[in-house]
Amino acid sequence: MTRAVLMRELRLALRSGGGAGLGLVFFLIVILLIPFGVGPDETLLALIAPGTLWIAALLACLLSLDRIFQADYEDGTLDILTLSPMPLEGLVAIKGLAHWLTTGLPLVIAAPVLGLTLSLPAPAYGWLIASLLVGTPALSFLGTIGAALTVGVRRGGLLLSLLVLPLYIPTLIFGASVVTSAAEGQSVTTAFQLLGGITLFTLALAPFTAAATLRMQMR
Repeated sequence: MTRAVLMRELRLALRSGGGAGLGLVFFLIVILLIPFGVGPDETLLALIAPGTLWIAALLACLLSLDRIFQADYEDGTLDILTLSPMPLEGLVAIKGLAHWLTTGLPLVIAAPVLGLTLSLPAPAYGWLIASLLVGTPALSFLGTIGAALTVGVRRGGLLLSLLVLPLYIPTLIFGASVVTSAAEGQSVTTAFQLLGGITLFTLALAPFTAAATLRMQMR
């Protein structure tokens, strides 16, 4: 059943209007526009590249969060899923995983190519991929909490963003720190370990928090 639910979530996200490509397109546009806004100075672009790449990835993840539960809530599928043998926490985890596979993973793949447009120093590319690969799952799973809080709220996208953005800040800080330290030739161990710790804590806690919130919202 777990596989069936995951495949369903992936199909819904990848179909027309599912929002899977929206985050990637937004990420591409933001990064490609930066050189036009700040100028062609490679030194300046290299300086702002780590933070810019991480901020763009964070904002791209926000775009499709409202669809995690909302579509199923509106057509009654969420009620059926909550009555299935699968625990609600498992359903939340699958939805978080599906969101990451269709939103976070494409950003990880595209980031190194876009790093070229920002003159990201060569030593930072591997750590850019590693930091996004480790950090973006936390963005998706934290998003399930916000999506659960706003399920049933019409046009709750702005409210969802306001709720989730403060939770994203630690991941943003340490994710950008990893890339910045690598670009400057400094040790990345501490920042990377803290980033991984945040993600592991989020993966463990978010499904239970979001499931409890959904139960309260659906009473």
